[in-house]
Formats: sequence, structure tokens, C-alpha cells
Amino acid sequence: MDDTGTPVHFPSAAVNDKREAAADRVLGFIDVGSNSIRLMIVSLQPNHSYSIVREEKEAVRLGKTGAADHGLEPEAMDRAIIVCRKFRELAEAFGAAEIHAAATSATREAPNQGEFLQRLRREAGLNVRVISGREEARLIYLGVAGGAAIDSRTALFIDIGGGSTEIIIGTQHTYQYLDSLGLGAIRLTTMFLADGGRDPVTPEIYTGMKRHVKSKVLRNAGRSRKTGIDMAWGSSGTIINLAEIAARLCGRPVDRRGLTLKLKDLRRVMEFLCTRPLAERQKAPGINPERADILIAGGAIIETIMEEFQLKKMYISDRAMRHGMLIDYLERRNMLPQLQELSTREMSVLRLGRSCGIDEEHAGIITTLALQLFDSARDLGLHTAGTAERELLTRAAFLHDIGNFISFRGHHLHSHYIISNAELLGFDQTEVAIIAAIARYHRKKLPRRKSRTLQNLDAAGQQTVITLSMLLRLAEKLDRGHTGHIVGATFTGTDNGEVVLSLDATGKCELEIWGVTSYAGDFRQVFGKSLRLDLKKTPLTGTGPI
Repeated sequence: MDDTGTPVHFPSAAVNDKREAAADRVLGFIDVGSNSIRLMIVSLQPNHSYSIVREEKEAVRLGKTGAADHGLEPEAMDRAIIVCRKFRELAEAFGAAEIHAAATSATREAPNQGEFLQRLRREAGLNVRVISGREEARLIYLGVAGGAAIDSRTALFIDIGGGSTEIIIGTQHTYQYLDSLGLGAIRLTTMFLADGGRDPVTPEIYTGMKRHVKSKVLRNAGRSRKTGIDMAWGSSGTIINLAEIAARLCGRPVDRRGLTLKLKDLRRVMEFLCTRPLAERQKAPGINPERADILIAGGAIIETIMEEFQLKKMYISDRAMRHGMLIDYLERRNMLPQLQELSTREMSVLRLGRSCGIDEEHAGIITTLALQLFDSARDLGLHTAGTAERELLTRAAFLHDIGNFISFRGHHLHSHYIISNAELLGFDQTEVAIIAAIARYHRKKLPRRKSRTLQNLDAAGQQTVITLSMLLRLAEKLDRGHTGHIVGATFTGTDNGEVVLSLDATGKCELEIWGVTSYAGDFRQVFGKSLRLDLKKTPLTGTGPI
């Protein structure tokens, strides 16, 4: 089902390329940035699902001088080569068959780029490709859009690096505009803060920073007004850290899933940071001390962009160019067949399920039955849940048995753990908690409002779990033998306080009937009505009556 409840047929897990090995393939992706070098190690399964098995980051300040004329400093190159060598060795220790590395702003602008690349090949054992600013923007778009729920809306994507800022306009699956500006947290710090960001920053200097940024982004802002922007997404360590500080200063919990940054909160953060020397800034709630010296410059960039693009709020993504390198790798090798037709939420659920080897046929049957029960129960007034809750039931039904990946014994508990801790892209923290809880209660005891699993949900969220888990429990019993003999299940009416559940069957289903009957007491507890079954058998095509 898509996000509105329309049926969707997930692509087959079969491997199209017969030359592809049956075993998992491990890949390494290295982003050689101006401020940090990042490693992502990915396990790619034969069914085209993947999982991130390790991520590492080291701040090397490759673009420390911020001036292309001076080139990369020898000490900075030494640091970068040591880190790249260690990252290559780590990826190989995980069994990486391929390592893909790309360098951005600091390297592409450096006059001694050739020397650096040669040393990387010779001393680190890496062939690093230098990408253009627009290619960097494209990869960032692929990475961020691949983990954001954008759908048919038009979004602005902003990524602030050490030497450049990338601005992209696009939808869920296509970009309309790519640009890379010579603005970065390190570059701007070097240009405006002679002390390297150690002292408080005066209002005059900060205003000068913003004026410089404005001169660079005016053309982009004009383009966005013509295109029309429905939402904005910010990525990069600078933006993430500013959003985390804003949350702390405003007394909100800090959670990467669902993190946002409001312009009014950012202004409060910048006033707080600018009035303090580096030593005090490094102790600010939520700050990454390694970024404290360049964070004011980064804040000037994002504050000006938000003002010029008339953004009151932006969503925060912890995905970036390395994730785009992975998506680009898969797309180039036709290893994302049909997935582009699915939403981000659908793709993330499908990949999680496949990475844990779920029984997709059974999961599909349970999903269909659960949604039939949901729709017919709503028509009878048994619940008032809407489209949003229907989608959460869809995802929970598909993943309800994922805990079998750990063990069948207590697998409903394992399902809750896996879903709660997986990277379900496009979902917020509350939605993930509800999906996990519905899966948790698809068997064994009923959920109660005082259950520890539901304590972080509000009253509405708790009721959603109680209602939807009951429907999922019934759906699971209706395919208890994994035979698919129950092909239809709808609540068809009420009679003297009883709810009639009509079942269409194509084969023997005594086990399923017995299972549903065993839940009659639970049904009464949740919906306040008795349950009565009405079974009719439907002959299979060409087989005659059963």
C-alpha cells in the first residue's frame, strides 16, 4: 500500500543479474570533505536491500586555510592521508569488495591537488575522485531525498560544508536545480575572524558575514521564488549541531529523528554563541566542541539563507553525500529496480524487511487482511482512525514477524526492538514507536495504557496501538497456518451487540477459525462487543466446489 492506502506491489526480491553473487556484498564509501572525512560501510544483500554496518568520522580540517591560492597545507594532507588509510583498512576488515572515495571543495580548489591525490594512492591505497560542486550537490540531493518524506511537494535542500554550500531544489525523485556556492563554515571563518573564532564576535562582524552570504545567494533565492518551495531540508554537521543547540536552549528533547530548526530559535542560538569566547562556547548545551570555532560562520550562512528564502523552519536530515554515493552506485548498476516508484517510507520498510529475511508472501497476506478489517471496522463505527493510522497498520503488518530474524521464541518482542532501533526513513519518532508497538502486540497479551511500551505515547497514540494491534492479532490468526486459505475478512454488521466477522475461504481453515475464536474475549475488551464468525467457502478457479 502507498501512503494513502493504494495497493502497491513490491518488486520481486529475485536477482536479475545472474552474475551477481548470492552472498552479501560489502561496500565502503569515503567522503573526503573540507572539514571532516567520513566513512560508511554498507552490506548489500542479494535481494537488493542493504544495511549500514559502520560509520566513522574524523575532523581533519583539510580546508583550514580557506584560500585556494595557498593550497592544501602539508600538515592537513598528512592528517587526511592517515585517516583515509585507517578507513580503508577498516572497510577491508569488514570485507569490503569495493571502496569508493570522493573529495569535495578543499581538494577541487587546491593548486596542489595532484600531489595530494598521488599521496592518497601511494600512502593510503585509495583512488579518490575529485567531484565538481554540482556533482556534490547532486549526490547530496540523492542522499537526503532518499531518506525524506517529500512525495509530490517541492523541497529546498541546503548543505553547509567547510568550503562550500550546496543548494538544490527538487521533489522526491527528481531535482530541478543544483548549485554549489563558495560559502563554507571554515572559509567564512577564515575570511572574517582573524583570531580563528576564539573571541566573541561583534554585531558588526556578524552583520558583515551575513551581508557577504546574501550577495552569494540572491540569485538562488530569486530562483526559489519562481519555482515555489513547499518545505526545506538542511543537512551537514553544522546544521545538525545548530538544531541540537536550539533544541537544548529551548528546553526540547534532542532526537535526530524528527529534528527541526526554526529561524527564531536559530537567531537565539547565534546571539548566545556570538557573545561568548571559544572556551565558553565549547561548553554550550548540545554543542560539538570540535565545531565551536566555525559554528558562528556556519550559523551566519544558514540564518541568511533562511531569511532570503523566507523560511520559518527547516527539517533536519543526518543523511548526506555518502548516502548519495550509495544510491548513485545502486542506480548505475540497476540495483534499485522499480523502487523509484515507491515512496521513501515504503522503500525503507521494504528494505528493513528484506534485510531481516521476512516471509514476504505471508506479510502481504496479513497486510491485506488487516486492512480489510480496518476499513470494515471503521465503516461500522468500531473506531475512528483515519488514513494516517491506516498506513501505520500497513507498515506494522508487513514487519510484524521481523523478530524471527533473532528467534521465533518471543519474536514479537524482538520485532519491537528491531523496528524501534532501525533506520525507518521518512517516519518520525512517534510513528516508529506506534509501528513497533503494534508489531509487539500482534500476539500474546493485550496492550494496556500503563504498559511500559506505551509510556512515551500520548493518549491518542496509546489508543491507536490498542485498536490497531487488535486488528493485526485477528489478521495474524487468519493466516495462522501460512496457507493463504482465508482470502477475505470483513466486519459486515452488528446484531444484538455482536459484531459479525464474515470470512471467505478457499480451503480448510479450522486452525484459523479456532485462533480467531480464541481472541473473542480480547475483541470484547477492546471494542465492547461480542464477535461472531460467518464463514463461506469460495471455490478456487477451475476446481469446482470445495
